[in-house]
Amino acid sequence: MNSSLNAARRSRELAEAADLVVDVLVVGLGATGAGAALDAASRGLSVAAIDAHDLAFGTSRWSSKMIHGGLRYLAKGQVGVAHESAVERGVLLRHTAPHLVRAQPYLLPLTPAVSGGQAATMMAGYRLGDGLRMAARTPRRLLPGPSRISAGRARSLAAPLSPHGLRGALLSWDGRLADDARLVVALARTAASHGARILTRCRALELTGGGARVRDELTGGTFTIRARAVVNATGVWAAQLDPAIPLRPSRGTHLVLRPQTLPGLRAGLHVPIPGESNRFVLVLPQPDGRVYVGLTDEPVRGPVPDVPQAPEEDVTFLLGVLNSVLEVALRREEVAGTYAGLRPLLGGEGRTADLSRRHALLTSPDGVVTVVGGKLTTYRRMAQDAVDRAVSLRGLAAGPSRTARLPLAGFTAAGAGAGDRLAERYGSEAAAVRALTAEDPALAEPLPTGITRAELVWAVRHEGALDVDDLLDRRTRIGLVPGDRAAALPAARAALAY
Repeated sequence: MNSSLNAARRSRELAEAADLVVDVLVVGLGATGAGAALDAASRGLSVAAIDAHDLAFGTSRWSSKMIHGGLRYLAKGQVGVAHESAVERGVLLRHTAPHLVRAQPYLLPLTPAVSGGQAATMMAGYRLGDGLRMAARTPRRLLPGPSRISAGRARSLAAPLSPHGLRGALLSWDGRLADDARLVVALARTAASHGARILTRCRALELTGGGARVRDELTGGTFTIRARAVVNATGVWAAQLDPAIPLRPSRGTHLVLRPQTLPGLRAGLHVPIPGESNRFVLVLPQPDGRVYVGLTDEPVRGPVPDVPQAPEEDVTFLLGVLNSVLEVALRREEVAGTYAGLRPLLGGEGRTADLSRRHALLTSPDGVVTVVGGKLTTYRRMAQDAVDRAVSLRGLAAGPSRTARLPLAGFTAAGAGAGDRLAERYGSEAAAVRALTAEDPALAEPLPTGITRAELVWAVRHEGALDVDDLLDRRTRIGLVPGDRAAALPAARAALAY
């Protein structure tokens, strides 16, 4: 079946959904929800997957874009969580999304604030992390091992580092996504190719073990989707559908720096947070030249907003830690944008930073399976476990999960298309995106971050984008910088009418 998502397909499948009883209804189309839709559909089950907003509207687009091997969890003694994270990183790098996930080098600068003993402890941790890589059977050609490098080598990889007192750096490697929202789009499209009905702008008003009462947010009309099994994958909003779920959301804030704000930054940075053990501020250079700096871990109380805001105290904190290792300190006005995401952590005692990232499955009295906790790296395993529970609970006829070896839309082999911007975003579909410019040369015009008008048209025709917010805030990340968003707005409006 065709993997393309667009307004016409949505309208057709929305009309069908009201007349069917599907095997599995998934509510929420972040990474875990889209992953659950793919897992169920690839087992041959009929699937409807809905979201009140858009693909990757919530937490999944606000990550650090890291696909990490669980080293932090190993340091906390959470060996099972760490191993699961390393295994899932390997699945993405090797089997399902090597066109979206690649290895990224990171430096931990050995400044006067990092003692020799601390450096030795951290290197031991990196070596344990490399042991996780080996246990997960991820080859070193995809993820090199750690090493200690000289101060000169460190500054060749990260020129903005201050040379004063710099003794070198610890070099490690981990996975990174080109774009977390693009991963969700690929999951949803792959699910659609297996027959799943992917229905954005459909809000679940009431949820039971037999389906949901749904409102079409574009028309205001309400209808019922009936289902044999129901998975609630709404993350930090899960308690709005089941108030019995004990969530303790925490906020992770990031700064967005324009290209060339930190010239010569070729590797990411792990900057130790003063007074904290095994916590770092991450400096994350992006393929589009921007740099993200994050992240905080602060509890959030009260109603959960649709789009969290980054408070000024978070910005001040992140800048302060970053500036502790830079030769030239960044000023507040050099921060071009910010974003914040909320982690759907299960309730517990103590700081949210110390709560386990292990995911959990909760089953309501009437049979709704809710999946919460976890992290972006382990979305696939979370989705598999949720579908396994739903299949078992309802006695559905389905085989085992196939998603550990199921390539996502655009799949190409690891390393293919390196250096080609479109290939690094679209994989095997890059040629089709490029062909749009032959249809209309004006579509080759670049927008902020290098995105072309052709990519906006592709998103409307094939990736389910329905409005300018979908285009600028999720199919591309132009909207992270308000000035760039304003500059690209006319092109986004034109793409919707193309």
